[in-house]
Amino acid sequence: MSDKPLAGSFAAWQASGFDAAACPVRNVLDRIGDKWTMLTLAALAAAPRRFSELHRIMPDISKRMLTQTLRNLERDGLATRHVFPTKPPRVEYRLSALGQSVLEPLASLARWAEGNYPGIREARARFDAVPADD
Repeated sequence: MSDKPLAGSFAAWQASGFDAAACPVRNVLDRIGDKWTMLTLAALAAAPRRFSELHRIMPDISKRMLTQTLRNLERDGLATRHVFPTKPPRVEYRLSALGQSVLEPLASLARWAEGNYPGIREARARFDAVPADD
């Protein structure tokens, strides 16, 4: 294995003939890397929330997309839906233990993004200033 864990893992996956479509890393990161998933997880990290509260916190998400994001989080076991026996029923979403476990790596990624965003913006500006040689 390489001294670079990610490069070593990638090389091992290639050598084993691993099916990229069935790759667990790609599969999970496709979900976690979605901007609405990450924001929803961050919102639920603070406290359990009702749908309308989540929508107020993230006003630029459509209700349809929020519904789909919450369903995906439930399906993946990252969040749970709790229905309270009131009239009308009150529904609350919470992070599961699995959802709690992803918060630390997400926080690390968020810190990295915040710290490196100025450099990334500068790199994009330099790249965009150079005419493409298509």
